[in-house]
Amino acid sequence: MTDEEMRKLQDKASVLIEALPYIRAFNRKIIVIKYGGSAMTSEELKVNVIKDVTLLKVCGFKPIIVHGGGKEISRWVEKVGMEAKFINGLRVTDADTMEIAEMVLGKVNKDLVRLVQKLDVRAVGISGKDSHLFEVKKRYSDGQDIGYVGEITRVNPAILFDLLEQYYLPIVAPIGMDENCDTYNINADDAACAIAKAVNAEKLAFLTDIEGLYRDINDKSSFISSLSAAQARKLCEDGIVGGGMLPKLSGCIDAVENGVEKVHILDGRVLHCLLLEIFTDEGIGTCIHS
Repeated sequence: MTDEEMRKLQDKASVLIEALPYIRAFNRKIIVIKYGGSAMTSEELKVNVIKDVTLLKVCGFKPIIVHGGGKEISRWVEKVGMEAKFINGLRVTDADTMEIAEMVLGKVNKDLVRLVQKLDVRAVGISGKDSHLFEVKKRYSDGQDIGYVGEITRVNPAILFDLLEQYYLPIVAPIGMDENCDTYNINADDAACAIAKAVNAEKLAFLTDIEGLYRDINDKSSFISSLSAAQARKLCEDGIVGGGMLPKLSGCIDAVENGVEKVHILDGRVLHCLLLEIFTDEGIGTCIHS
């Protein structure tokens, strides 16, 4: 064996040693992963995200995946000759669109189950309709009726705890029912935050299309690797964070203030971003802590 080959093997051993305290610290702890964005549309990234999550499972973590599917829903809406409409970033969801959304999210859900089980890890795909996981009420956008868009009023996590105790990996589609058992589409970020709070998760990780938070989006040196919930709230109040990131960050703050130890905002386009954030000392995204 050459010196170079030996060095590569030693580097691999160093990585394992660096990961050891994190494996020990988070053993049997619940981690909620919100999976969406470009990481869902790239087949290579999709496969590697699932590999990362199954590795967490095998290492003793208790991961729960909450997935989106907005781009795929829009594609199918247009495919049947309808027009995708949004108000303040929320999809206008009439009865026909709701039917398409549920169909697409169900397909995405079972595709993720398939990928997990190809790696010999048991997975169960459910939606918020199962066992009344999500109870919702109709959501409005600045007073405007946007159809079957739901706001979560309650989470009943018993089914998630049962699946975790039986060593299943739960994969959740963001759909719920109201008191009349009408079906509603739910923002996947909101669903992930609600689940993380309900199960008292140790971590909540968002796989997004951005690297994390910046004090100035045009200045890469202003990247924020770690901040408290109070500091994150000040960023919102000072107008430093806006646009589509504002509701996401608000949800992160709410999760941390309601029992979730840490929330991670990660660039899902980076290969193995989840492992790099959890198992290395430096991490690669933005961590919001209590």
